[in-house]
Amino acid sequence: MAPSDYTVHLGPLTRTVGDAALMLKVMAGRHPDDQSSLEAPPADYPELLASRPRAPRIAFSPDLGHARVDPEVAALVRKAVAAFETDLGWRVEQVATPWGPKGPELARFFWPAHFTRHADRVAEFRDRMDPGFVACIEAGTEHHDGRLSKMRLVKYAYCAEIHHFFENWDFLLTPAVSVAAFPAGQLQPDHWPQHPWDWMSWAEFSYPFNLSQVPAASIPCGFTAAGLPVGLQIVGRRFDDLEVLQMSAAFEAARPWASVRPPIA
Repeated sequence: MAPSDYTVHLGPLTRTVGDAALMLKVMAGRHPDDQSSLEAPPADYPELLASRPRAPRIAFSPDLGHARVDPEVAALVRKAVAAFETDLGWRVEQVATPWGPKGPELARFFWPAHFTRHADRVAEFRDRMDPGFVACIEAGTEHHDGRLSKMRLVKYAYCAEIHHFFENWDFLLTPAVSVAAFPAGQLQPDHWPQHPWDWMSWAEFSYPFNLSQVPAASIPCGFTAAGLPVGLQIVGRRFDDLEVLQMSAAFEAARPWASVRPPIA
């Protein structure tokens, strides 16, 4: 765990859900160098992966009440959500997420605030650092005015709302990100609002679950007209990593995708 107060998290990036289960089993568990690690040993994710989740209560939000999403991405995600009913036999209900619109202010406060720890390196290494990262660090310097402790209280209340949401739902489906892939040298796609460092405008679906420490999986759910993959995000309750993997595996079996390969120019 990096010293980022749960702003970011690490997880496996794999070709299949099965590989993710194997990798997570290796990664999970107690570690003396990580105070955020759990004492309990991880479940046997690969062995239990094929088990179907109990009759799940599944919610869907296309935008968390505030996020901008490309129409092509939104359409593919909706088709994927429909597959949970038509292919898997599970009811999905589109719901409101009242906590959603409260997230952007928190994310855009804490992201640069935590990276001020690198501020002393900018003078020496600026020409070798990503310009967007430098702009983010410099934006964070304005947060040394006592706001950090106050905003942490706001963050804890926001996270509590998310946990209360999952008292009524086992899973939440959302887009993984708002756009399809764009050139790696850019912080935002050309058609998106431009900003010196704020790439979160197309990643509004990630930080709520980083901050609240609930498990989430991104799984391909379709391809754009240009052949680029679009991700569906499956979010579960805190500590329900196994069920998120099981739900992901069920969707992967219903809508297989790993054999599809994009053309390489």
